[in-house]
Amino acid sequence: MTVVDRETVEAVARGDHHDPFAVLGPHSENRHVVVRTLQPQADAVEVLDLRGSVLADMSMMHPGLFEATLLPATNGYRLRVHTGQEHHTIDDPYRFPSLLGDMDRYLMGEGTHLKLYDKLGAKAMECDGVTGVHFAVWAPNAQRVSVVGPFNDWDGRRHVMRAHPDNGAWDLFVPGLAPGELYKFEIKGRDGTVLPLKADPFGRYFEPPPGNASIVPDTLQMHWGDSDYLANRASATALDAPVSIYEVHLGSWKRKTGEHSQWMNYQELSDELVPYVKEMGYTHIELLPITEHPFDGSWGYQPIGMYAPTWRFGTPHDFKLFVDRCHREGIGVILDWVPAHFPRDTHGLGEFDGTHLYEHADPRQGAHSDWGTLIFNYGRNEVVNYLLANALFWIEEYHIDVLRVDAVASMLYLDYSREEGEWIPNEYGGNENLAVVAFLQQMNTVVHAHGGMTMAEESTAWPMVSRPVYLGGLGFTYKWNMGWMHDTLSFFKEDPIHRRFHQDKITFSLLYAFTENFVLPLSHDEVVHGKGSLLARMPGDAWQQFANLRLYYTFMYAHPGKKLLFMGGGVRARP
Repeated sequence: MTVVDRETVEAVARGDHHDPFAVLGPHSENRHVVVRTLQPQADAVEVLDLRGSVLADMSMMHPGLFEATLLPATNGYRLRVHTGQEHHTIDDPYRFPSLLGDMDRYLMGEGTHLKLYDKLGAKAMECDGVTGVHFAVWAPNAQRVSVVGPFNDWDGRRHVMRAHPDNGAWDLFVPGLAPGELYKFEIKGRDGTVLPLKADPFGRYFEPPPGNASIVPDTLQMHWGDSDYLANRASATALDAPVSIYEVHLGSWKRKTGEHSQWMNYQELSDELVPYVKEMGYTHIELLPITEHPFDGSWGYQPIGMYAPTWRFGTPHDFKLFVDRCHREGIGVILDWVPAHFPRDTHGLGEFDGTHLYEHADPRQGAHSDWGTLIFNYGRNEVVNYLLANALFWIEEYHIDVLRVDAVASMLYLDYSREEGEWIPNEYGGNENLAVVAFLQQMNTVVHAHGGMTMAEESTAWPMVSRPVYLGGLGFTYKWNMGWMHDTLSFFKEDPIHRRFHQDKITFSLLYAFTENFVLPLSHDEVVHGKGSLLARMPGDAWQQFANLRLYYTFMYAHPGKKLLFMGGGVRARP
């Protein structure tokens, strides 16, 4: 039998070995099979055959590290772990192969794996006839990555993952786990520092703060009933179709009555919000971001779980049922999508593997001082792949019809909200973020190819935002007309006797109304930060204010462009 040197034994026992599969699990050595397992809490361990008979008592080669030699004809095994007066039988995670195939790893390294969400993250499945959960994560600069949770007492020594140096991925199949299990990743940086526990970048469900652990998603099969809507949704959002959008913050559209005001869940929203939107004649619901976010006050615009519908309103399956209900009622669903930035919370993407992995290292490129957030590194293939796969994920997995991309201007301009010396020009000396241009063109191409559409919240004069990529445009289906909104609101705030001096504010938009495919947005941005309701901005007494607001809405609906109104924005101060 091959003798494992003391240094290796100690490294494995500490959970520091970069390749635990080289030591743990079954190994053919000198015509025998040697099995090793790390069970720090165990007093004794036995090797069993698959029928439960004892094959060998394992010897302790180091505190917590056990070893046994079996006959070469051994066909599978299990472990019986004794702790005090208790014992339990488990399958050894180190006897299972990697479930990341060669092509998967190649595409991941290339940054072109559009179904990346099927390979990374946590997935309940069966491997070699054993049920469990496969975990995979990208952390190329980590010295060690472990999956931890209640199932191993959050002990990073016990489930160290398999490294794939060719693309920086780590994976491990943990038998015996099931949907609903909490987990995080314990990552040791290359300098040996153990980082704060990280949530799964591909996590599909999260527990509430302060825990913020990822949750292994269920395997419920969704029986969609929206095939007729999907077959015709291109026409519902076409350039020549009437589009009227109701923008909603699910957490404050309506609350449950009772002693404690609570959020409505997806089922209750299906029963109340969807009929309301249909009755009011809207064609689409636009949801302020429902991707997981740590802070309620952010309204979702600082996402930390890009692949997870927030826990606040129910489970991921519940959200699918909500979308399905919308479609069966003939209502499209627009999701506010935020690929522009992410928060600095320690369990998030920031310095994920001890290095600036998802964000730029230089704060002149990688940080938003306005929002206190970090900016994705759009020049890194794997980061672009993460975002492209996420866009496709919402279209494919949740049948979202349109992605409304937030803060596009902050992405396009390197000097966005920065003073001289606070930004780095592009290779030609300009302020355009060329990597973002390429990313947005890719994203729009992918979304359109899979039946979805896109909208840009872009507030500058960047040309051809909603023109096809093959013509040199960014490729969005629509662009929010922020100029129309600012000018017309300014006009209608004027007392009628003064309006004749401001006619340009109401006519100017017709000069450029057809240069882009515009949406006219009276959005949530018009009622935040003390701005008040639209009604409160109208001049005169209450009768005149309501008359002015009706006139403004009439003008809006007669003006070229699709229409968007925020819930209660007309008469309610804020969500």
